[in-house]
Amino acid sequence: MTDSLDTKGVHNLHTIFLDRDGVLNQKMPEGSWVTSWAEFRTLPGVPEAIGKLNRAGMRVIVVSNQRGIALKRFSCADVEAIHASFQNLLKKHGAHVDAFYFCPHDKGQCKCRKPLTGMFDQAQCDFADISAATSAMIGDSLSDVEFGRGLGMLTIFIEGESTRQKPGAQTAAVMADLRFPSLAAAVDVLLRLRIAPQL
Repeated sequence: MTDSLDTKGVHNLHTIFLDRDGVLNQKMPEGSWVTSWAEFRTLPGVPEAIGKLNRAGMRVIVVSNQRGIALKRFSCADVEAIHASFQNLLKKHGAHVDAFYFCPHDKGQCKCRKPLTGMFDQAQCDFADISAATSAMIGDSLSDVEFGRGLGMLTIFIEGESTRQKPGAQTAAVMADLRFPSLAAAVDVLLRLRIAPQL
């Protein structure tokens, strides 16, 4: 879906924010969480897509709500171990994530749970040149799209498996600037638009 998009902003993209569950790995059924690396199922084409972003000189940042920590289903250390293992997997494909941020809180307890923008603020503290105007948010939920739109980013919705979509997914699909079946498909189009001649 690119016909209605003003692609001028795509040419200036420098940072891609990615949700995790449902974008990088298979989402668990609603009410369940990925609690360990053994349960993490990387989606097809994800390492290759991240590698393409890396080689295009784009920063890749993961921002993920992990409410299961607040509910005592797993710990911050468990999440960090998953991310370390995922990073090791990416390295085998010549790819990497520049930073991982996650919100460990329950609803209404913080300023970092998407769609609130605390994780963007954390990223800006670590990477001073990050600007929402030159960033895109790729996610599979309404909170992801609202996070990006609230900051003025390009927003991309990943459709994923219809049986595992969160409530509000259809609204998110309409609100997003673009939507694709997978991260791999989204990255291919983004990079093609980015290098296309500007009108």
